[in-house]
Amino acid sequence: MYSDSDRALMARALVLAKNGMYTTTPNPRVGCVIVRDGQVVGEGWHRQTGEPHAELLALAQAGGKAKGATVYVSLEPCSHQGRTPPCTDILIEASVGCVIAAMEDPNPLVNGQGLERLRAAGIDVRCGLMEQEAIELNIGFVSRMTRGTPWTRLKIAASLDGITALPDGRSKWITSEAARADGHRWRARACAIVTGIGTVKADNPHLTVRGVPTSRQPAKVLIDSRLEVNPAAELLRDSKVIVIHALPVAAVGAERAARLQEAGCELVSLPDERGKVDLPAAWRELGRRELNELHIEAGHKLNGSLIAAGCVDELLVYLAPSLLGQGQQLFNLPPAADLESRVRLSWLDVDRVGDDLRLRARLLSDSPAA
Repeated sequence: MYSDSDRALMARALVLAKNGMYTTTPNPRVGCVIVRDGQVVGEGWHRQTGEPHAELLALAQAGGKAKGATVYVSLEPCSHQGRTPPCTDILIEASVGCVIAAMEDPNPLVNGQGLERLRAAGIDVRCGLMEQEAIELNIGFVSRMTRGTPWTRLKIAASLDGITALPDGRSKWITSEAARADGHRWRARACAIVTGIGTVKADNPHLTVRGVPTSRQPAKVLIDSRLEVNPAAELLRDSKVIVIHALPVAAVGAERAARLQEAGCELVSLPDERGKVDLPAAWRELGRRELNELHIEAGHKLNGSLIAAGCVDELLVYLAPSLLGQGQQLFNLPPAADLESRVRLSWLDVDRVGDDLRLRARLLSDSPAA
């Protein structure tokens, strides 16, 4: 159904889409290539919300050469009026001959309707070329549109024997400078960085992207059941932080709430029946705020709680070539009752980064914690 040329041109559209890795949120990353008579006549990629979509930019470059041309686009063209006009209407007006999309748009406002509108206009439409690659590129957007929650990546640095910090909490630095820089690149692609109050107390982190190019800083989210964050914490410097806690509004107190709000805290109360933060409810709230991807950097207690609550999709683990013996483990999880109830993972890849190994794995959908 698809030729080598088709695959190469869709691969080019995906490369273009990656240009929006750090800027398009909450929109998806989309690239478009227009070809006529074997020649590329237009290219475009979506830069950020409110700006023209990839198809419009590629059509503007192609001009009259778009008539009868084949359009390769990494996501189904939109069919609804949002911040920008429907791309389907623009493609129909340009009289393109064929549209090949990598995947359907999971947005319920589109979800196949864009392709059907193009077909109804007499345009040859195909979908599914390099679909998995397109899904991976926009895995957070797909998650938010289909589940209502962001895609969550949990990052950990540890020794080979699985220790993330010494017994007294010291952890700087277990892994190499190269691994830390790589971790910042993963921070940069996220919509928000999430941590817990234990990490803030122990390390007083900034949780910003440093040392790698980025055009924006991700949002920050703090899980703090008892609202213990110090208004002078580095986390709050120069940015607003969504602080999700479990205290009744009356228990916070007007003076305390005002002090934290002046420091940059947006207070969100989401308690569960145990008086802890209702983590699934918190994740739904973050999805409602149009956050596509979350990057977790927390301690073993919150790491374990998030996995147990089914809030983690992917693990990003850096293993240093060292042994630390006793210390804090990766996750504070209760012991499995039997092997059938263990949390099961699927390996994505293993790479060497500097002196360390970077392991990526995903929780299997039928795992008890998934």
